Amino acid sequence: MLAVDKSNFEEEVLQEEKTVLVDFWSEGCEPCKALMPDIEALEEVYGDQVKFVKLDTTKARRLAIKQKVLGLPTIAIYENGEKKEEVTKDEASKENVEAMIKKFV
Repeated sequence: MLAVDKSNFEEEVLQEEKTVLVDFWSEGCEPCKALMPDIEALEEVYGDQVKFVKLDTTKARRLAIKQKVLGLPTIAIYENGEKKEEVTKDEASKENVEAMIKKFV
């Protein structure tokens, strides 16, 4: 999974023509770290149709706020530079993320 930050978020997510899944996480977020293997497993299934990236919000707080990420973990789907849907906090489970991905593939 590609790690993005404030220097390449626009290029890798907002300017990408493909559908992009962004995993907003931080090192201090235990639920984020617990969910990451599930997201990586989903990338193995859907990675040819959806681009998977992760953003450590600790290193890009302003960017996270600008993207209206108010809680972690947040998994968001972007199309044509626009956030289309997200699951966050307690809703961020492998099942819910996969259901969201299926709407866009």
